[in-house]
Amino acid sequence: MLKTGDKAPKFTLMDKDGNEVSLSDFLGKRVVIYFYPKDNTPGCTKQACAFRDAFDGFKREDIVVIGISKDSIASHRKFAEEYGLPFILLSDPERVAIEAFGVWVEKTMYGKKSFGVSRSTFIIDENGVVVKVFEKANPDTNAAEILEFLEQ
Repeated sequence: MLKTGDKAPKFTLMDKDGNEVSLSDFLGKRVVIYFYPKDNTPGCTKQACAFRDAFDGFKREDIVVIGISKDSIASHRKFAEEYGLPFILLSDPERVAIEAFGVWVEKTMYGKKSFGVSRSTFIIDENGVVVKVFEKANPDTNAAEILEFLEQ
């Protein structure tokens, strides 16, 4: 997993509307990238809605918010429409960004091992450098913790 001080890896993925979005599009701005396991699951929905509810604070600070999962473009579109998500959702079915950021990990659930996305959030500065990592982010408090960190 990337650490504070690492250069954020370059990637280009499709958003919920089928447009290409590259991390380099946001050089000169602070960016929050949160990786989550799956659209429309309880924890991921809580986290997305918390970012939605805090979005005015991110806008006020001129911070770009991006959510990334392996879900399809169509799934992201439906998820964003259903919950009124105002930020960018990127589809990463090939795990390009997921693996580059190091959030594709082995998990154990009910004694069964499998691989999946570790719910993690990265704050990237105007120069593309990771300034803070929230590993195993709490879906209920992650958005508020990030805003608190950024407003310091």
